[in-house]
Amino acid sequence: MGSATAAHRMISTVDRAGMRLTDHQFDVPLNHGTPQGESLRIFAREAVDPGRFPDTALEDAPWLLYLQGGPGMAANRPLELSGWLKEALKHFRVLLLDQRGTGRSSPVNRQTLPTRGGVEEQVQFLRHFRADSIVADAELIRTALGSGPWSILGQSFGGFCALTYLSAAPHGLRETMITGGLGPVAGTAADVYRETYAAVQARNEEFYGWYPQDVAAALRIAAHVERVPEYLPTGERLSVRRFQMLGMLLGGNARVHELHFLLEDPFVDTAAGPRLSDGFLHQAGSILSFAANPLYALMHESIYAQGASSGWAAWHESHHWPQFGPDADPLLFTGEMIHPWLFTEDPALVPLAGTARALADIDDWPALYDLDQLGRNEVPAAAAVYADDIFVPHSTSMQTAAAVQGLRVWETSEYHHDGLRQDGERVFRQLLERCRASRHR
Repeated sequence: MGSATAAHRMISTVDRAGMRLTDHQFDVPLNHGTPQGESLRIFAREAVDPGRFPDTALEDAPWLLYLQGGPGMAANRPLELSGWLKEALKHFRVLLLDQRGTGRSSPVNRQTLPTRGGVEEQVQFLRHFRADSIVADAELIRTALGSGPWSILGQSFGGFCALTYLSAAPHGLRETMITGGLGPVAGTAADVYRETYAAVQARNEEFYGWYPQDVAAALRIAAHVERVPEYLPTGERLSVRRFQMLGMLLGGNARVHELHFLLEDPFVDTAAGPRLSDGFLHQAGSILSFAANPLYALMHESIYAQGASSGWAAWHESHHWPQFGPDADPLLFTGEMIHPWLFTEDPALVPLAGTARALADIDDWPALYDLDQLGRNEVPAAAAVYADDIFVPHSTSMQTAAAVQGLRVWETSEYHHDGLRQDGERVFRQLLERCRASRHR
């Protein structure tokens, strides 16, 4: 990483729901290799329990950095003191980071990217939005805050970032906790999707086992939208393959049941015959639109790319899985797969189609992980690995766990990918206890 500093400003502080929330703003280099060049503005929100760490003791409170899943998703906005944050604030002052390009951190979308220029300029810009740049931002922020080595919690893609952190800047870490985020540290994007399709198929079978009536419901909706134009609130026609993307709900302990509730009453009778209700289309549209997080679609496959192109891996792998076809019976829902046709259907992505194609063709992505460093890791680390995770498959997670020296794994089948959301206090406590036990061996 280049030598640089991050300009730091505290914006505001408010007390709410038993927390003191302080907004921070940092200026960091766009390209950490040329630290004197263009800068980005990075936002982070600090949360602290003033009862445990009053102002007089705040400087002694250890920091915990939270790395959100994604890529391309802003950090949680805390509305109440609950879940993993409630447990974390017993021990830390917590920094909720909007990773570059998300939330209030120099946001990237169809409105802002054209200010960079054409496709080539946009691609060169987006080369700096992967985990290596996010980790470099974090190190500058840590220094700007005057923190020594800090603790980190990485959920999903945040766990990928944590592995990059352990590779590139272990000196900045006191302990590392990862939930559903032991992604592959070697191999290709195609390798990932070979496992993912199998996991998603199994989850579909489980879902239809709970709700056998939903087999007919899904087929009826698919046949209907093939025959009758139905439009999402954002203006585009709902296609069968887009409808299948509601399978993003399959990765959650509770959210999976949202899919059933969505399917149980989708039609209304109209003068023109049965149509999908406004309520159904509104709910489906809120799940399917990438307007709030276009970076997710743009950068998703690049998180697996090291020294090779991602090459629309999910799309090419889909051709080996005809059971996921739009005319299959039963109709299977897909997961986090991003396909090129999505950039012809979602209005938030249509203007970015050329950029997405160019990103998929990049074949010289730098390495995100240092396997030698991970193999001699000395930072206390713990990870929750979910046996039935459809987004980060169990076998991948265990292979990565074996590559990180000293990593303590908590394997469980109690949760799916969103275990931190469902039972955050317990999950956080389990991981922190394992890190502390490792420290005191």
